[in-house]
Amino acid sequence: MTLELRDVHARYGKSRVLHGVDLSVEHGTIVTLIGRNGVGRSTTLKTIVGMVETNRGSILLDGCEQRGRRTFEIVRSGIAYVPEERLVFDNLTVEENLVLGMQKPRAECAAWSVSDMYAFFPSLLERRNALAGRLSGGEQQMLTICRSLLGNPSFMLVDEPTEGLAPLIVQRLVDVIREIRSRGVAMLLVEQKMTIALDVSDRVDVMGHGRIVFSGSPDALRNDTEVQRRWLEVSDSGSGD
Repeated sequence: MTLELRDVHARYGKSRVLHGVDLSVEHGTIVTLIGRNGVGRSTTLKTIVGMVETNRGSILLDGCEQRGRRTFEIVRSGIAYVPEERLVFDNLTVEENLVLGMQKPRAECAAWSVSDMYAFFPSLLERRNALAGRLSGGEQQMLTICRSLLGNPSFMLVDEPTEGLAPLIVQRLVDVIREIRSRGVAMLLVEQKMTIALDVSDRVDVMGHGRIVFSGSPDALRNDTEVQRRWLEVSDSGSGD
């Protein structure tokens, strides 16, 4: 399976954010979007799942057009979205949150279970009866990823999973991301930390001015000092994306 964006343009109201994004994510691979704040990385994920208006282009899942579909329809087709905000159901327990995420398995990917999630993150097992709203930020991030994974998606869109987390939790998340890929689930990742992006990715796409300005292997980006200087060095301009 392939998730593909062709010349995608998107806007918030009258403000254009994406200016012709072209990218693809193949089955069982990790592609990471990096770039300065405000260039459209998070917007790209939201556009794929129908949360941001597109006015031109195609979003194809295994050749089937997704543009114009409602978010819940896109999710049911096999695309999971993990937002940066770590949205959990505060008044439900950890286990109740996990059970709510469960969907039927898909032929192209191995099925996941609640037991798999507890194996990934033993601290969630220890707190399975605790209210999700009382978890730490790191635990809520774990829970959000696990709940999305229990939907048995073919593709996961994950926005800034390591932001604000302690180094030990970051390393555990990186290990889990690799395990997810090893079981055939593809991932489009937005990650600000370049070291993590280069470490886990099969391909890195650099965004600038609402489009992809570089696409290549982690080694290719490591060796391209001009792309790093022009598109990745810290800038005072721009805000969130």
